[in-house]
Amino acid sequence: MSAAEPIKILPFAAPLKEDIKRLNYEWLEKFFVVEPADVVALSNPQEEIIDKGGMIFFAQMNGEVVGTVSLLKKSENIYEVGKMAVTESEQGQGIGRLLLEHCLKIAIEISVEKLILYSNRKLVTALRLYEKYGFVEVPMDTDLYARADIKMERSM
Repeated sequence: MSAAEPIKILPFAAPLKEDIKRLNYEWLEKFFVVEPADVVALSNPQEEIIDKGGMIFFAQMNGEVVGTVSLLKKSENIYEVGKMAVTESEQGQGIGRLLLEHCLKIAIEISVEKLILYSNRKLVTALRLYEKYGFVEVPMDTDLYARADIKMERSM
């Protein structure tokens, strides 16, 4: 990452619709499987995330979209950090950290009380990142994602 080409965080726009799907399918197919709920949400991000009060952000580097994350509205004061993915060739450059920091900043701006997320214990690097930013493990309360075996939350 050069100082001349910093990573930019972009909000959702229709031309970026395929990027959320591409990035998420890449990691899901590597570590897990694409579940039916993933197909619906990632094929229709405007209707399934944005129109339901959520937000989608993208990390762009050298003109290319290399990462994404979503804030999924669960209730008036609770959002889920989800659909986070960084293309494999760009991992290890702090892109996931920048995306998570952006979510935390937005959550503060819109007065979110709590952020939650679902993950898997085999994603050790991701879990370390979440812990670094104050997320703690809490009991699982759903079988929303078959791949999830850990739920974490952070009060804002």
